[in-house]
Amino acid sequence: MARIFDVVEYPSEMTDEIVHRFPEVGVADLRIGSQVIVREAQKAVFMRDGHALDVFGPGRHTIVTANIPVLIDFLGKAFNDRTPFTAEVYYVSMKEFVDMKWGTPQPIIVRNAGVGLGIALLVGFGTYSVQVADPQQFVTQVVGATGTYRMSDIDNRFRTMILSKLQDVLGETAAKQNVMELIGLTEELGAAVRAKAQDDFAAIGMTLKSFYIGNLKPSDKSAEELRAMGMLDMATYTQLQAADAMREAAQNPSGGAGLTAGIGAGMGIGSVLSQSLSGMAAGQQANAAAGAAATANVPAVMTPAEAANVLKVAEADVLAAINSGELKAKKIGESYRISKDALDAYLKG
Repeated sequence: MARIFDVVEYPSEMTDEIVHRFPEVGVADLRIGSQVIVREAQKAVFMRDGHALDVFGPGRHTIVTANIPVLIDFLGKAFNDRTPFTAEVYYVSMKEFVDMKWGTPQPIIVRNAGVGLGIALLVGFGTYSVQVADPQQFVTQVVGATGTYRMSDIDNRFRTMILSKLQDVLGETAAKQNVMELIGLTEELGAAVRAKAQDDFAAIGMTLKSFYIGNLKPSDKSAEELRAMGMLDMATYTQLQAADAMREAAQNPSGGAGLTAGIGAGMGIGSVLSQSLSGMAAGQQANAAAGAAATANVPAVMTPAEAANVLKVAEADVLAAINSGELKAKKIGESYRISKDALDAYLKG
């Protein structure tokens, strides 16, 4: 025989739970006069026959009809009707879930008018907080018949919604202000994201209580990563790598981070390229002896791997330059051989 519940409650703190179904599986047999206890920071959605019928706030509630539960004070009603009926109660946490983390998994591309190539790559991170606004809507649209629904079950969806709005706001703002001005508007950007995201959150019975940008800055993507993103062509990429190698050899023989390891795309890729090529020319003129020493050990004939080592690029990039006709090479059998003269001609453009 099914167990009949006279008292239904969920005394948990619901630290990371948004919704807890009672019972977790199956249905509960209740009856007229059964008590539903709801604690502070909770609401209870009463379901019967697959329909959400009512929402209970904090307190002790008495079920007074088998069809539609009505919230009334229990005024000494005698429990004469003992007929059980099936139902489920979904306890919903109404507290604010704070200090949720967000971050940009990939840089966001925005305009940077008047600087370099006119584009910027921005990365950022921060926190946000959410709260259930409509328990019945959230249960029926998102939770369904799940026994326990935790924040970890939906936080990825929240971050996706937030990052989508952040990208929109950054794009709109960058159309009017350059990147350096935009970075100083974190409070205004955060407020704009929160306002823009409210409709999406409301559609599932939630509200975005707060959204804070902890840090927003240009990305430190290297030339190789930028080329993989399709933002640098092969010629520009090779020039950047060659400029880096020559400048390191001429100005810092002991080594160093190099130019391409910290291209601040938000400061303008074009201006960085211009500076790097200018620096290469100045380094060649002011440090001819050092430059000659750096290239003296380049072999007269090289394999693609050896040429890649000289250029400080991947072997695949050298093969791509050969196949495109930019770099002259002799194919012997299945292998390529590259002369030093051909490599010099390639670097000179």
